[in-house]
Amino acid sequence: MPEQKFIEVRGAREHNLKNIDVDIPRDELVVITGLSGSGKSSLAFDTIYAEGQRRYVESLSAYARQFLDMMEKPDVDHISGLSPAISIEQKTTSKNPRSTVGTVTEIYDYMRLLFARVGTPYSPATGLPIEAQQVQDMVDRVMAMDEGTRGYLLAPIVRDRKGEYRKEFLELRKQGFQRVKVDGTFYELDEPPTLDKKFRHDIDVVVDRIVVRPGLETRLADSFRTALNLADGITVLETAPSEGDPERIIFSEKFACPVSGFTIPEIEPRLFSFNAPFGACPSCDGLGVELFFDERLVVPDVTLSLVNGALANWRKSKSPYISQTIDALARHYEFDKAAKWKDLPEVAQKVVLYGSGEEEIQFRYDEGGRVYQVKRAFEGIIPNMERRYRETDSAWMREEIEQYQNNRPCGACGGYRLRPEALAVKIAGLHVGEVVQMSIKEAYAWIETVPASLTNQKNEIARAILKEIRERLGFLNNVGLDYLTLSRNAGTLSGGESQRIRLASQIGSGLTGVLYVLDEPSIGLHQRDNDRLLGTLKNLRDQGNTVIVVEHDEEAIREADYVFDIGPGAGVHGGEIVAKGTPAEIMANEGSVTGQYLSGKREISVPKDRRKGNGKTLSVVKATGNNLREMSVDFPLGKFVCVTGVSGGGKSTLTVETLYKNAAMKLNGARETPAPCETIKGFEHLDKVIDIIDPTPKTVDSLMRLDLPAGVDIEIKL
Repeated sequence: MPEQKFIEVRGAREHNLKNIDVDIPRDELVVITGLSGSGKSSLAFDTIYAEGQRRYVESLSAYARQFLDMMEKPDVDHISGLSPAISIEQKTTSKNPRSTVGTVTEIYDYMRLLFARVGTPYSPATGLPIEAQQVQDMVDRVMAMDEGTRGYLLAPIVRDRKGEYRKEFLELRKQGFQRVKVDGTFYELDEPPTLDKKFRHDIDVVVDRIVVRPGLETRLADSFRTALNLADGITVLETAPSEGDPERIIFSEKFACPVSGFTIPEIEPRLFSFNAPFGACPSCDGLGVELFFDERLVVPDVTLSLVNGALANWRKSKSPYISQTIDALARHYEFDKAAKWKDLPEVAQKVVLYGSGEEEIQFRYDEGGRVYQVKRAFEGIIPNMERRYRETDSAWMREEIEQYQNNRPCGACGGYRLRPEALAVKIAGLHVGEVVQMSIKEAYAWIETVPASLTNQKNEIARAILKEIRERLGFLNNVGLDYLTLSRNAGTLSGGESQRIRLASQIGSGLTGVLYVLDEPSIGLHQRDNDRLLGTLKNLRDQGNTVIVVEHDEEAIREADYVFDIGPGAGVHGGEIVAKGTPAEIMANEGSVTGQYLSGKREISVPKDRRKGNGKTLSVVKATGNNLREMSVDFPLGKFVCVTGVSGGGKSTLTVETLYKNAAMKLNGARETPAPCETIKGFEHLDKVIDIIDPTPKTVDSLMRLDLPAGVDIEIKL
């Protein structure tokens, strides 16, 4: 049977599609374009992908189907030439706080395997590597010494601990041992030393006296096993050089530091999983963050004074108790209560926020004519909220106090999410937590240096693992995501970023003969990176796959092998194939609005006159959220303002995390956690703020035509 060259769709009526017939060429890059709402997604996702997925699920056993969502049959007469279909839509990544870029791309799974198999544990006490050895390794090392070398094989049963140890000496004698080394001196067990239980002691049992010579291997192996059993997996060979102090060589069959006693269980991949109790930090349960009361939320505007409401939780109250408390603090610490918060002495700020400690302050309160004085320490705003939050049973009170809490890296693990044993294992001087906090570009460069830091044996083990990591990091680089870190929470990714991550994962799978359906992959991507994205899509096609892209982007349409223009209008006015063919054929079609814009017959004209605005500004002062570097920006009001830049440049951090969230708190009374900045000036010119996520071109056009009343301003991030 000859191979079918087209996906043939006959009588598609899903949603607003008007009984259309389509022949989509296989193994090509096909773009479906048209007005928003014209029926592009109805054809690509709700008809073609839905039927391909439904047929695949139907081919499985009844047992397997019960675990999968069965898609309904689309309203279409007939589809032939379908391949197994994979949909790559926007915002498909998990919002689970335990999902990261590393986990959703499976790179972290390979990282865990890499560190488990070739990582070297280091002692946090000495900074020296800890290696587990087999008895045969220990014997080989001793037999490699010069013939005639003399030494004692010791079992260190007590390390720097208090006690008399009379029972232990007696038990050792019963077991047949003859000598011990106590605090650096050898003693016969027939006459053990009397130890002072108030002092710390070191006790080594002499298991064997050896002279290195051929044929010693069997006896040496038995002695090592005896010593290891006595000292819980650690033994010491003490040799006597011709000059100087005895040399002590420590052997361990476990990952244990003989100095500090720091031990690591068997190193396996689950030790490096923050989603498993075996590897997760016990303090933060693997989330990497802890809640704390944030000074920035307690004092959101440092340009206000204490009497004018610098403290957010005191601002709403009209009680004279607060003003009289401020008076007493100002009097005792000799500061101006009317001064701006940022101009107060640091000691005054610390006392107000964290209390006076043991220092007592004279407070004077007037309750409706009844005056009383009390001398006591001041608790502080933040300790007071911590105590009330801890003691209250009121859900309302907890919710009220929580608005001043924020997340910060866990103090126990430093935000790395893992327990100390996992962070002690390193490759090329870095533990896995440090590697995943690199950008993908930096991680790729680091991976290239790893083989040089490993032994030949470990390189043999790591070769296949490094290849998989290198390829996946390369795919993420190719789709313009080199600025992301592997530890970035998946829930914080934009729709375009999450879609491209899935795209990179699919390229890494190396499948052929698959139908890929993508939903506007260029969204959120700067024009600088468009070439790399299109190159990735072509790579997917060249592997022997059919790629269908729903897209508005001009470059994507021009680079496509075949284009379908759906329209002519939106909703009930769409659902028809207006034009189809190569990009050149689309441009030559007079009935295609898309073709007219591609050919230059129609264009979006640059306005001759720009709005002058109302002369007022909204000023963000020294924003430092994420990658912003003390950025100060003046946004003119009464104008259509666009913030642009390369992906990851800081657009969302400035406009959404900093400006919008501060505005929502100030104008709408919303409970937001904005990115840090010194202050934002100009909110008095505004009445409210509205956030419109991912506006369509039609929405933008409508907003530009609005006759804005005084006090209303619109800002759009593209």
